[in-house]
Amino acid sequence: MNFILFASTLILGFIIAFAVSKGKKTQAALQREYWQKEAAANNTRRKSLDDLDYIKLPMEIFPMELLPDNPKVEDYRQIILSLSECSIVNFTGISNTDLKLRYGAPNIDLLTSYDQNYTLLVRTLQQWAQALYDAGHTTEACQLLEFAVSTGTDVSATYRLLCEIYHKQGTPDKIAGLYPIAETLNSAMQKSIVRILQEADQSSC
Repeated sequence: MNFILFASTLILGFIIAFAVSKGKKTQAALQREYWQKEAAANNTRRKSLDDLDYIKLPMEIFPMELLPDNPKVEDYRQIILSLSECSIVNFTGISNTDLKLRYGAPNIDLLTSYDQNYTLLVRTLQQWAQALYDAGHTTEACQLLEFAVSTGTDVSATYRLLCEIYHKQGTPDKIAGLYPIAETLNSAMQKSIVRILQEADQSSC
């Protein structure tokens, strides 16, 4: 019995040691691959940015006149006005290394600013829409949320509130139109957002 226990322990030890060794080799290989890719990216020359999917703000849909005495809403309006003069691009899920490989290392600071503008945009739209909705301006809130979704936002609260509005407006069938966008999001939030839509769909049955 002791021999069997000893043999089993020894075999288990070998298995664990092999797994640890394999894991270290895999990690080392991944690190080498990353640094090789990063080195190539840093040596990539500047390329044209003409093919970027720039986001243009449809200022006509933004309810600039609503809630004029609300300081937070005023902040949101000012942010949108400022962004309307900036370049905005959604790079969600794309690493800096891949951006440098695609558009050149000299462009990375510019591209980063475009992506930061996008992050600020979708967060502001969500906060503004929530404020409008809470104040009873459901239609205007819906417009902001639908625009945010059309840009590929991965702010889960945007999808949740939009589904709530669709239910309130008696148009839960519109939720189905959100799936094609949600299912193709290049984001860690993709599965969570799809679940939000599924739950909203089930609650309408």
